[in-house]
Amino acid sequence: MEANELLGENAHIRGIQMENDEEPQIHITRLEVKTLAAAKQIGKLQGKYVTLEVPDLRKKDPDLQDRVANRFAKELTAFINVPEQAVVLVIGLGNWNVTPDAIGPLVVEDLFVTRHLFSLMPEVIDEGFRSVCALAPGVLGITGIETSEIVQAIVDRLHPDLVIAIDALAARSLDRVNSTIQISDSGIQPGAGVGNRRRALNRETLGVDVIAIGVPTVVDAATIASDAMDLLLQTLENKVPGNGAGRIFGQFAPQEKRALIAEVLQPLGNNLMVTPKEIDEFVDDIAHVVAMGLNVALHPGMSMEDARELTH
Repeated sequence: MEANELLGENAHIRGIQMENDEEPQIHITRLEVKTLAAAKQIGKLQGKYVTLEVPDLRKKDPDLQDRVANRFAKELTAFINVPEQAVVLVIGLGNWNVTPDAIGPLVVEDLFVTRHLFSLMPEVIDEGFRSVCALAPGVLGITGIETSEIVQAIVDRLHPDLVIAIDALAARSLDRVNSTIQISDSGIQPGAGVGNRRRALNRETLGVDVIAIGVPTVVDAATIASDAMDLLLQTLENKVPGNGAGRIFGQFAPQEKRALIAEVLQPLGNNLMVTPKEIDEFVDDIAHVVAMGLNVALHPGMSMEDARELTH
């Protein structure tokens, strides 16, 4: 969605279909990249992308968190095209020692895993529950093993019908940090948001469908500087109409302006990744929200009340 926005409000790309949905305090955007040409133009893979934007998610409102979890579960269910008898592998990507990157491992802790029960105690499993297993594989700096290698080995051993990967994201908008959940069926490339691209996890690499779930927890300094510059230029235009700064920077497209700022900051080592000071509380909260929605979507027999009990 952000890649599409960076092309400008007047850009109309053939092969991209977008629709918006709204409910109180929750804005949903569904975007589908249908053609290779459109995918190349916005720099994203073909597939479906659903984004839930909830600005008030930062306010620790339990009722809103329940509603977001419920809506997230409904949107995710539309992506899960496997039968109830399917085996689902959930991968919590990220570094549990780094708070903004710990969402994946925290979600895995709150998942209702059942694969061992299907094998050892099938009599205790009711209808409406899938065989689910989960792992937080850590990161290369901790294990010395590429995440993709660990996931590939598990997929080759277990032969799951579906892989769901959960990771923290880097946003291109301050407004979306700590307020957004994204779902995609095109897989995920760990580290891409912070310029540390690792091997992708998708159907082409793993041989099985991959659903990616992401939550933006950081933003880079270039984005902050770009947003601040836009506000400054807007203020200057209001106070000094026709000022020279507005005329100069008005010639740049949003993507060009951001790239210019990043180019200036990068050689100085100042293009930092920044996260809000409340990140520790937010990561715990959003991990519970994602885990609740994931449990309900994976297990049709589980109610939201049951999921809430499991994650608290």
